[in-house]
Amino acid sequence: MIDLSDWPALVLTAGLATRLRPLSEVRAKAAMPIGGMTIIDRILQWLQEAGVRRVVLNLHHKPETITAIVGDGSAWGLHVRYAWERAVLGSAGGPRHALPLLDAQRFFIVNGDTLTDCDLHAVATHHVRTAACVTMAVVPGDVARYGGVLVDSTGAVRGFGAASAGTRAQHFIGVQAVKAGVFAALPDDQPSETVRPLYPQLIRQQPGGVVAFESAAEFLDVGTARDYLDTVVTVTTREGKAFDVGVGCEVAGDAVLERSVLWNGVTVGAGARLLNCVVADDVTVPAGAGYENSVLCDQPGGLTVTAF
Repeated sequence: MIDLSDWPALVLTAGLATRLRPLSEVRAKAAMPIGGMTIIDRILQWLQEAGVRRVVLNLHHKPETITAIVGDGSAWGLHVRYAWERAVLGSAGGPRHALPLLDAQRFFIVNGDTLTDCDLHAVATHHVRTAACVTMAVVPGDVARYGGVLVDSTGAVRGFGAASAGTRAQHFIGVQAVKAGVFAALPDDQPSETVRPLYPQLIRQQPGGVVAFESAAEFLDVGTARDYLDTVVTVTTREGKAFDVGVGCEVAGDAVLERSVLWNGVTVGAGARLLNCVVADDVTVPAGAGYENSVLCDQPGGLTVTAF
């Protein structure tokens, strides 16, 4: 078995999370709670349990909400460092900027907005066996929504988009093993993306340089408020919790919470009813109020309610 203590991981946590507004105006996406732990808590725990010991997080949007949780990583037995981005550098520019901190010839890249139980040992083994430059973990999925990774009969990635002759469209689950050289030639501190143009260029120049690791791993998305709530419900149900209530919350005895999540410091008044709601930090839900399919946030002008 490959020793993953020699494989650092870059967790991509710099994004603006515009589809999660207004929740992302309160916390960075990776700092949002799911079942008593934040998303980044769960990702770091997964990395640590796989044997990874060094982690880099890239930061831009609301970084203090992440660093306050993670610190130096010692709570997970990890050594965590931060790659600060003055502007969001993207899925290729972010790894390029983080190369000096990663200080490795090969490493994992993990999306900071998804949860998975993907087997990192198996990904690393496949990466080494195929001698690929990039190994992308994929599953069958909703390629109409997420876009497809086009995989041929040999397991090589041929492109991205709708399936074409000789390929199958698979869904990328946000886990990669990569060689540092893939990003080394990019200019530092400039935005760039992997799917366009870096990986297609690599595929043209080096057929077989990008391969798929086809997996049956779980993939839970938090891209939108509805995705986030669905993921919270999936995780809390699995872990035996009726609903997700954060630290310092006060919920009236006759209030009704159904399929909802409360962040920290929330007060729910008498007779209030929440159905399919996400309530952000420090919100007061008025007595007798009822909300469905909504995000509730405490904004400078008062309580805002955003339907989803």
